[in-house]
Amino acid sequence: MGDPFAILDATAQADLVRRGEVTPVELVDAAIARIEALNEQLNAVVLPRFERAHDDAMAEVPDGPFRGVPFLTKDLGCPTAGERQTEGMRFLKDAGYIATQTARLAERFRGAGFINLGRTNSPELGLVPTTEPEAWGATHNPWDRQRSSGGSSGGSAAAVAAGLVPIAHASDGGGSIRIPASACGLVGLKPSRGRVSQAPGPGELSNFLSVQLGVCRSVRDAATLLDVAAGAEVGDPMTLPAPARPYRDLIGRSPGNLRVGVMIDAPGGATAVHPECVTAVTQASKLLEALGHHVESSHPNAFDDPDRGRLFGTVWAVRTATQLATWSAAVGRAITIDDVEPNTWAMAEMGRAASAVDYFQSVNAIQVWSRAMAGWWHDGFDLLLTPTLAEPPAPLGTFTNTREQPFQGSLRAGPYTPFTPAINLTGQPAISLPLHRTPDGLPIGVHLVAANGREDLLIAVAAQLETAAPWAEQRPAMHA
Repeated sequence: MGDPFAILDATAQADLVRRGEVTPVELVDAAIARIEALNEQLNAVVLPRFERAHDDAMAEVPDGPFRGVPFLTKDLGCPTAGERQTEGMRFLKDAGYIATQTARLAERFRGAGFINLGRTNSPELGLVPTTEPEAWGATHNPWDRQRSSGGSSGGSAAAVAAGLVPIAHASDGGGSIRIPASACGLVGLKPSRGRVSQAPGPGELSNFLSVQLGVCRSVRDAATLLDVAAGAEVGDPMTLPAPARPYRDLIGRSPGNLRVGVMIDAPGGATAVHPECVTAVTQASKLLEALGHHVESSHPNAFDDPDRGRLFGTVWAVRTATQLATWSAAVGRAITIDDVEPNTWAMAEMGRAASAVDYFQSVNAIQVWSRAMAGWWHDGFDLLLTPTLAEPPAPLGTFTNTREQPFQGSLRAGPYTPFTPAINLTGQPAISLPLHRTPDGLPIGVHLVAANGREDLLIAVAAQLETAAPWAEQRPAMHA
């Protein structure tokens, strides 16, 4: 196609607007044209709002750091009042559900100057690490259309990787920012619990696994996006101290010589890690050493505790049952087994079967286990380096569930994502970086985890790695 904006990150596009070289309308219209040209093949954008976006660009656009930059919102959370929302559910799609409230994060995105072009595909309620919902069909990975773009932020990741927009909203309850970032060759930063407000929702007291931010192409975009999104809102049950300086200012600033532990094997040796994922971590280790950091083979002993999966499963199941009850009430009709996918119904049934005591015992055990995990960082390590995924991007259909075997996809997901869910239990920040490619060109991400509240270390080190091994010129076969 050839589009001068398609290869630029969000910071570069905003700079063009700031210098008066291009208008928000020109950026938005070009992005709409890219989506219209490629989305039929990708199936990344499922709820376009092109006319509204054009009108937004014609109006007075807030003079934020991303003024005039085209943006997409994941169709899972982050609602805008008066606009459609499906959460990847055929139930909400068929009901024509319209959001009744606007998330404070959506307001922050608007205040930053983003122009929202629509909502992106997501698996039903974000329950699996791929984006193939019955409601909307599969999103295709632009590096290989027969492979998954990851999940649950797979629509956003595919859109950014293919150059439809430079940056998009994403959320992460078990790896859903980092998994698609790895699968699509992007930067995916998961912030600490409490860093980005969930207002006006219930917040971290009940929804403590999930956080929100985005997927993008550059570390500077990730840092600036965190500056935009971070900060408490009135009534937040959990907050973190503000950073000493804007995260964007950490780009190019040395974090000092850090102590980095490397974990290549899956926790407890429960599953094999693909050789290309091992190679990615090995190469990243050498890069970190060349940058002056001390790297050694080490990880928290608690990471190997097999009981963490059961604890995660209990909370995830209760959360799913609660979501079905919430959406039933919102639509005014009880959700039945015929309204949702097999895995969703089976997970909700597990949640309904768990007692209040079961749930709170699991939450208590998670808190105790998280203290054991945090001890490793407290005892002298700054970062943990692991693969993001244990395999290259999976073929579409890998995580399919049936009524007869509703959990077969979930069971397959465990060996695929052994590293990411634990960091949702602890609430720590983590980032996936696109530092490796397989011989046939598939992206492989590496995963860095910092202590709670230390996004500053992740951003500073990620920027160092981006300079040492640039990825900006690496683009998929399907690109605008």
